[in-house]
Amino acid sequence: MFIIFVTLLALYVAFNLGANDVANAMGTSVGSKAVTLRQALIIAGVLEFTGAVLFGHEVSETLATKIANPALFVAAPQMLLTGMVTVLIASGVWLQIATSRGLPVSSSHAVVGAIAGFSWVEVGVNAIDWSSIKLITLGWIVTPLISGAIAALFYSQIKRWILDQPNQIAQLKEWIPWLSALLLGIFGVIVLPSLSQPLTNFLIEQFNLNIPAHDIPIFTGAVAAVGLTFYSLRELDDLGDRETGGQGSQRRAEVPDLEATGVDRGTGGQGDKEDKEESFPDYPLPITHSQFPNPIERLFGKFQLLSACFVAFAHGSNDVGNAIAPLAVIVYINTTGAVPINGITIPIWILILGGVGIVAGLAIWGKKVIATIGESIISLQPSSGFCAELATATTILLASRLGLPVSTSHALVGGVVGIGLVQNLKSIQFQTLQGIAAAWFITVPLSAALSAAIFTVLSAKFW
Repeated sequence: MFIIFVTLLALYVAFNLGANDVANAMGTSVGSKAVTLRQALIIAGVLEFTGAVLFGHEVSETLATKIANPALFVAAPQMLLTGMVTVLIASGVWLQIATSRGLPVSSSHAVVGAIAGFSWVEVGVNAIDWSSIKLITLGWIVTPLISGAIAALFYSQIKRWILDQPNQIAQLKEWIPWLSALLLGIFGVIVLPSLSQPLTNFLIEQFNLNIPAHDIPIFTGAVAAVGLTFYSLRELDDLGDRETGGQGSQRRAEVPDLEATGVDRGTGGQGDKEDKEESFPDYPLPITHSQFPNPIERLFGKFQLLSACFVAFAHGSNDVGNAIAPLAVIVYINTTGAVPINGITIPIWILILGGVGIVAGLAIWGKKVIATIGESIISLQPSSGFCAELATATTILLASRLGLPVSTSHALVGGVVGIGLVQNLKSIQFQTLQGIAAAWFITVPLSAALSAAIFTVLSAKFW
């Protein structure tokens, strides 16, 4: 019954983590209309779960054994068990409060603060591994700065070489191979080596093929980049055909660029109709019901769909540890009667539990935080949302491979602000950022205080 109780508590934390962290991870895609809310749920459902199960163990091990020093609880393992129960309660409650107000906070902050709170009460200041706290705190500070800088760099180049050019389609065609290589390269360098390792081992064992460790990931990434390039070029031609009445390159060569001639693509108003028919009578009016203003943003919408997949996978691999690490410690102590001094192995059923919980939380209660990230900081288009998500995926996946529990919300908000700085400083809603920053600032002390109070009550009642 006790294990069932703490499993439900971990599911509660994972649910609130999904409603908050996963929601802010998908917010840019929904806000820019690159994906619908239903599509976002499907993407998150598959890739958050996959990332959690395949890569979630590293961050979970960090949180389980490197925040509170387990050696100090050797004589009293039940106290560490009780402390991890309080971590689940305290972090879950705070995440629920923040989500109800639409504030994208850090589940990493909440869990680390809760662990530090009960450890300080039970053993004292020496119970906390301050070197790990310093490293994680440094990650919290640096994460939005790095993500913002990467996003600003990406977007400034796209804006300069594509969006601000008179012939955007021709420029985008030149850049598609580079964008494809960048998108798949960043993701592939970090993730593909681990994904391809079982295949490498199989080829060595069954066929005695001594393939260098990075050959399969490099080959896979190169093939994927080439495939994405050809697919994107074909899509761009198809989109251009729709704009030119299906006549392909010949029609586009005959018809001047509408923007260059001063014709408004977005209105399709009657005032321009006679001029269009007189100059090029076979040219149809632009499709006004499209959710994007031009074919450039429509193609970037497809790129952002792919980058949203990467963000979801990155988030699942990193932040699932915040929900399941305390449960893993509880199960270990309950099974062995000892504390996990020399590391801990995360059971697969616990990883699956975390994946299920975060997906359910997003589906049921994620809309508020999605609205904050996607609409309330700056106005996003697919081109800018793509850059923000690519920067976030880069930052978070690197942190996952290092086993560092950084904040997805910090990375994504930093990326969105970086885009805003390139676009226009006045476009940034600083009032929204003030509320988010305040929530970030109070998360650690509030979670620590809440955990300390709950631990004091539980330990007095049961021990």
